[in-house]
Amino acid sequence: MKAGIVVFPGTNRERDMAIALRRAAGTEPAMLWHRDTELPALDLVVLPGGFSHGDYLRSGAMAAHAPIMSAVRDFAARGGYVLGVCNGFQILTEAEMLPGALLRNAGMRFLSQDCHLRVERDDTPFTRGWREGDVFRAPMAHGDGNYVASEEELDRLEGEGQVAFRYSRADGGLADDANPNGSARAIAGVFSADRRVCGLMPHPEDLVDPLMGGEDGKPLFDGLVESFR
Repeated sequence: MKAGIVVFPGTNRERDMAIALRRAAGTEPAMLWHRDTELPALDLVVLPGGFSHGDYLRSGAMAAHAPIMSAVRDFAARGGYVLGVCNGFQILTEAEMLPGALLRNAGMRFLSQDCHLRVERDDTPFTRGWREGDVFRAPMAHGDGNYVASEEELDRLEGEGQVAFRYSRADGGLADDANPNGSARAIAGVFSADRRVCGLMPHPEDLVDPLMGGEDGKPLFDGLVESFR
């Protein structure tokens, strides 16, 4: 699998993402600068976490208009796959490559803690490493992770299978105390309509090695590699 990681001013999770991709694919991902206007031959483009452009205006709003984003849109339109994590998810919603928006956490506090995510479908390259209904642990580190959309849009996402992950308890049950940022319907990640673009707020790339405290996030990257073999 040939992967590239987009780096914006303020990105700070590109090295974490590179470790996860390197461990899964056995090859070094390409680092792509936000001013680039063309992409090399790739299977996957990743927008990692951080605070692109200092999160001025809205999180991801300025990065969504970076020169490289035109190339990322074209890449997805041609059949490429795009993953956005945390700030990357915010950028993808601001760029209108994913539905909905990410607003301030319900408690108006930055959250740095582990959470549990329930896998809502297992028939995509992003989720094939799990089974539907599986629950895994992932670190979260964000102040603007409250996923919102209109009720009509939420119904459409549910009906068309575009919900990728939900915040849950360790047993998979949904509850307010397992949804710390207040996201609508406990949505932690979504797909585009064609399932080629996926965004989620927590950081699976930070649990891919026992030395990190576990390998809960590893199935995401292993599944992607398997899909491109």
